[in-house]
Amino acid sequence: QVQLVESGGGLVQAGGSLRLLCSGSVRVFTFVNMGWYRQSPGKQRELVAQVSKNGDVFYDEAVQGRFTLSGDVTKNMMYLQMNSLKPEDTAVYYCNIDMGLHSYWGQGTQVTVSS
Repeated sequence: QVQLVESGGGLVQAGGSLRLLCSGSVRVFTFVNMGWYRQSPGKQRELVAQVSKNGDVFYDEAVQGRFTLSGDVTKNMMYLQMNSLKPEDTAVYYCNIDMGLHSYWGQGTQVTVSS
């Protein structure tokens, strides 16, 4: 069982930056993918950025060049650095670890970007 807790969300003006943090309860040695999703009101949850088990990193084209996914395995932490934020980035952001048989989610952290 893996518990994930997100933090770092908040209210920021367009053009600003935020750094989201995802803290895991245990060190994850094997996974298929891990990354960040977001969900806006009335929309489906969408993938923002993820890293696969072989190290390939994917970014949604809407955030490419503005967001950076990183992590610190020694601290069981995953981060999402978000720069040049836009109002359309407003959403609840969730971290996720897909371990194949099981997929774990945090409770989400709200990001609101004002214009």
